[in-house]
Amino acid sequence: MAKARSTAFFCKECGYESAKWMGQCPACRAWNSMVEEPVAKKTAAGAVPSLGRTGISGSGAAGTRIRPSLLSEISLEEEDRIDTGFGELNRVLGDGIVAGSLVLVGGDPGIGKSTILLQVCRNLAGSGLKVLYISGEESLKQIKMRANRIGPVEGDLKFLCETNLEQIEQAIEAEQPKVAVIDSIQTMYREDISSAPGSVSQVRESTGILMQIAKSRGITIFIVGHVTKEGVVAGPRVLEHMVDTVLYFEGDRNASYRILRSVKNRFGSTNEIGVFEMEEEGLVEVENPSEYMLDGRPEEASGAVVSCSMEGTRPILLEVQALVAETNFGMPRRTAAGTDYNRVNLLMAVLEKRCRYQLSRFDAYVNIAGGMRMNEPALDLAIVMALMSSYKDRPVDPGMLIFGEVGLSGEVRAVSQAAQRVNEALKMGFTSCVLPKVCLGKLKPVEGIRLIGVSNVREAIGLL
Repeated sequence: MAKARSTAFFCKECGYESAKWMGQCPACRAWNSMVEEPVAKKTAAGAVPSLGRTGISGSGAAGTRIRPSLLSEISLEEEDRIDTGFGELNRVLGDGIVAGSLVLVGGDPGIGKSTILLQVCRNLAGSGLKVLYISGEESLKQIKMRANRIGPVEGDLKFLCETNLEQIEQAIEAEQPKVAVIDSIQTMYREDISSAPGSVSQVRESTGILMQIAKSRGITIFIVGHVTKEGVVAGPRVLEHMVDTVLYFEGDRNASYRILRSVKNRFGSTNEIGVFEMEEEGLVEVENPSEYMLDGRPEEASGAVVSCSMEGTRPILLEVQALVAETNFGMPRRTAAGTDYNRVNLLMAVLEKRCRYQLSRFDAYVNIAGGMRMNEPALDLAIVMALMSSYKDRPVDPGMLIFGEVGLSGEVRAVSQAAQRVNEALKMGFTSCVLPKVCLGKLKPVEGIRLIGVSNVREAIGLL
């Protein structure tokens, strides 16, 4: 009989297992992604534990049969959504937490992952739910220091410092909480796997155990995940495939704003964002991001244009800044902060070819004020107008909002949800709006704001 293998090679991207090392993963075609990890020991029966009543395939208990269910037999009530106490977080999650879901929260160190989860636990405990916060990185004294900073904690909220998954599973079984937090998944380990915590095998197997706990017992589990220097969650990519929701915290940790973005959500939209501000007592919601982003903008400065970007169903007004200066070298510099660098080069090429502006002798710097990062094509016309405003040194009317997509022929193309953008501009006190002429024909006249339709870039620049 062949001897059982003690190690195997796993793909960091998709989790593919192989008996030998390969330069390219045959499943996801990723290069140099195979790493050697010990093979987990199987149970005495050699079977994967069943998830019981969840309906996910498994071996089941002895003497029982798993019966498929009709869609009409599955009960779905409004109580299945749990209010987190944060309207911004509810929006990103899809109107609240789904019972029995597995949520992964990632972000840079110090961005506020543990802080917001502790605040959510405080809100849930205050509403009468039983909550368990499990930390593998901080001691109980450190957690209490942070808890004292965010405010008083009331209700059934308990804390545990542990990294052994078997001990954690026993604690969850004994406490039976409604919501549990694991901080972080890279510190958890199983004793039957000899690799270090944070390795591919440990992260994958630990997440599998937590998924079984969440689905079989109806417990909502939040998992904190560290990120790599590329900005993705550390560990195998299969980690993001296993969970129900993946949330990312964005923003400069030295600044006060925070953006919570959903990149995967089985229970809601992936286009929504939540805006928070870091204060002394923790994270605070920003209910009007447009006002927050436009605070302190210059009134009569050239190269500053206000545009509108849609994040899901929410319109957000942004200030697009541009600076065009004559270069001192043979090759001009192009810099973009908050938007796509290649998109800026493309728009400048359109200005040179279609409008005959000699921009090859000028440096160009484009910035989205406030630290936001937006790549929506509707910002194209605002970037063009900001560049030309700085080039001609003529300020744009501070009461004017500009949005529209620019094509390679210099045409201004239609964008989605134009009516919501116009209404947001009216609510923020803008008196005029430059938009694609195609969208203008589909909008009803709006009292209090002047709508100006343009069909190409030349018409828009003529407004300067």
